[in-house]
Amino acid sequence: MFNSLPGVLALLHRRLLSSTSRTVTRTCRFLGGMEAAVVRCIPGEPKFTISFCLDGSHKHMLRDQDEPLGKVLDRISKSIAKNQGKAKRKKKPQQEAQQQEPTVVKLLFGGDEVSDAVPNSETWQDGAVLQVGNLKYTVLRNAPTFTTAELPGSILSGFPVCPKLEVEFGNLQDCEFTWFKENRPNSRSDATEEATGEGSGWTQVGSGRVHVPSNQDIGCRLKLCCVPKDGSRRGLAKELVSVGEVEAGPGVCMFDNRHMYTVKEAEWPAVRVVSYNILADIYAQTDLSKTVLYPYCAPYALQLDYRQNLIKKELSGYNADIICLQEVDNGVFMDSLTPALDAFGLDGVFKVKEKQHEGLATFYRRSKFRLLSRHDILLSEALTSDPVHSELLDKVSANSTLKEKILQRSTTLQATVLEDLNKPGRKVCVANTHLYWHPKGGNVRLVQMGVALQHLSRVIREVAPGAPLIFCGDFNSTPSSGVFQLLMEAVVPQQHEDWSSSGPEESCSMELLSAFPALLSACGQPAYTNYVGGFHGCLDYIFIQPDSMQVEQVIPLPSHQEVTTYEALPSVAHPSDHIALVCDLRWNP
Repeated sequence: MFNSLPGVLALLHRRLLSSTSRTVTRTCRFLGGMEAAVVRCIPGEPKFTISFCLDGSHKHMLRDQDEPLGKVLDRISKSIAKNQGKAKRKKKPQQEAQQQEPTVVKLLFGGDEVSDAVPNSETWQDGAVLQVGNLKYTVLRNAPTFTTAELPGSILSGFPVCPKLEVEFGNLQDCEFTWFKENRPNSRSDATEEATGEGSGWTQVGSGRVHVPSNQDIGCRLKLCCVPKDGSRRGLAKELVSVGEVEAGPGVCMFDNRHMYTVKEAEWPAVRVVSYNILADIYAQTDLSKTVLYPYCAPYALQLDYRQNLIKKELSGYNADIICLQEVDNGVFMDSLTPALDAFGLDGVFKVKEKQHEGLATFYRRSKFRLLSRHDILLSEALTSDPVHSELLDKVSANSTLKEKILQRSTTLQATVLEDLNKPGRKVCVANTHLYWHPKGGNVRLVQMGVALQHLSRVIREVAPGAPLIFCGDFNSTPSSGVFQLLMEAVVPQQHEDWSSSGPEESCSMELLSAFPALLSACGQPAYTNYVGGFHGCLDYIFIQPDSMQVEQVIPLPSHQEVTTYEALPSVAHPSDHIALVCDLRWNP
């Protein structure tokens, strides 16, 4: 049955410009010539779809694959007759009596009419022609098609605009993109219209999947025309128009000077690594955040759309090979980070915290690494269910209060094994975590780290023998903490003050040994990586095994003056209360 559904295959995007017949015609026309009838017909599926434009509107038909062709053509003809009947009833009485000849609908292939008895699955092929009256449509079977196409809600001048795109039967790397900006009133000239081929007030301003609007674009909407492709094979173009206008950016951001050190990608065998707590929206939008934690931050600068502009520009400017992020909202990973970083050549994996809406994300440059396996765990669950942690569990169980507190935590470890594409067979284990946050939770964090290290040791031993470990995260631990000592010295004595950090009732003194030899903090011990109104300190790290990797370059952190320009973090010039750690690492010979 026909439905006025917006677009091919139900075309799930929300911002396709389809309000005028002119736009519909441009969307349906194939390569500027004959219009197209797009067919989606997958072997093994009972149904197939036909989508095309007729009388200025989209038509979408769902039919059985094994149905005879004649039934589909008859259905199209009857639908046209029904619509014509409705139109006639609106005309004058003398016109109603006129007899309307039925519209001829047939399918041609190689110039010959296809038999009505042949099943749909065999008839609707590339090169076939659907004839509806005097109109002819070229049939595109399983053509490259955008199933998702959206522009972000907030667009700032000087910041990359990365559309969310998903394509079926195509490759995003092959697709073509053309950007336009809306002309201001009285600014359009005949020359502009002639140059762009448009008479509707749009001027071409760029090409490519990502566009960075300039200050001259402020106050204008953007339009993106995108053509789905698979190699040289093309599908139907889509047009997207931004909901809002381009707004002025904040000017100089805190990360801009750091980008001077990362203009180019690290040259192999160097690997650029980023670890960054990007501040989850579910925490940034609480009353506590707005009134107590970050009262100095302008309210609009805490809004997710605004901060996402800054985060995407910051991350893309580092040209990193591996990015480990903490406090990543589920929606942010799917709708913002993945489309943006994919456009810059990175693939990503996500691990959400149990019963929460934020988690951990690890991205890797697909031209340099291949994902081999994932070994993510919930630390509290692993402690009680995995026999490898039985000794640690016995010691923790000596204090039931502490044990219960540890088991209530949703702290997660993300463990990803990658293969170096430049040297097949060489692997690296990338770990990412965000430990318990409470200032008095040093004992909980020690147990969590003990579980994490034991798990990572086994992953490397069983899955990637000899692979170096890169361990990133927000450890919520200063250099004087037990966690830092465990990682840097491979042991924490039972006398360490963190064992009783939450009071004698939760004390659990033990000697805790690391499953790894002493690690190295690749970025050293900065004065702080977290700077808010009531606290500043070093909580974030990138740890490596010094016998396997060495530090080639540490990207300098922002100056104290830069950090405190707007009093503290986050601010209009920085999207998080943390500062990203960035360094270039190199495998030892």
